[in-house]
Amino acid sequence: MAIADAAGGPPVLIKQERGWARDDVLTVLRDALPRDTLVGLDLGIALPFCDEGAYLPGHPQSPRTAPDLWQLIDKVCANDDHLGATSFVDHPDFAPYFRRHGGREGALFGGGRGRLRVTERAQEAQGCKPYSNFNLVGAAQVGKSSLTGMRMLHRLRGTLPVWPIDPLPERGCVVVEIYTALAAIAAGRTASTSKLRSYEALNEALRNLGSPPVQGTGAMDDHTSDALITAAWLRNVAHKRELWAPKGLTSQIAQTEGWTFGAI
Repeated sequence: MAIADAAGGPPVLIKQERGWARDDVLTVLRDALPRDTLVGLDLGIALPFCDEGAYLPGHPQSPRTAPDLWQLIDKVCANDDHLGATSFVDHPDFAPYFRRHGGREGALFGGGRGRLRVTERAQEAQGCKPYSNFNLVGAAQVGKSSLTGMRMLHRLRGTLPVWPIDPLPERGCVVVEIYTALAAIAAGRTASTSKLRSYEALNEALRNLGSPPVQGTGAMDDHTSDALITAAWLRNVAHKRELWAPKGLTSQIAQTEGWTFGAI
């Protein structure tokens, strides 16, 4: 977790001694955000819908909107600790739609990288290689964090708006979905070199975003650099109107699939 102050300065990593649990992040988002914070979450805020006209084609209880999907996942996983989503992906009604560990690819997964949202097609056009949120296997997958994140978003319903599912407020805090590769590309990297693994590489990218550098030298893990670079990037581009009105975004897509901030 990192934050970049709108008044300036380098992005700052927010640490706590025992590390971050999902419940801790939920508490921060619900109760402890600074005023007028643009929050970027590196996860998918919904599952693919538009390609098949449903999240779960053929299932009689397939939700019709993203908030309904969040509610379903949270209900099925009510007994999973720490906002986990194991009960959902292992449920016999829903497991066929997912690719899980141990070679367990559901009959309805779709093959390849799996079903993609419209915003993920836009990411492809920008040089990225997104994977389906139905894919739960491999280093590039974001399916697990997406499903657990949807439980968190359900708990925040009515407290913190999520763009574009909710309208962008005139003032106050708002959550957007981010893809860290888009921040790295904006900072002069390519999709294939988007992971920054040294302070020197991070600070070069920060300079390209007009941000002061962070202190440090040598190796750094890419989870830390992802948080820092995306915080600086969000500060740099938050006022770009075109990012809030991507040409592929429709009202139906907004309500069902959502969108990735920065995908145009």
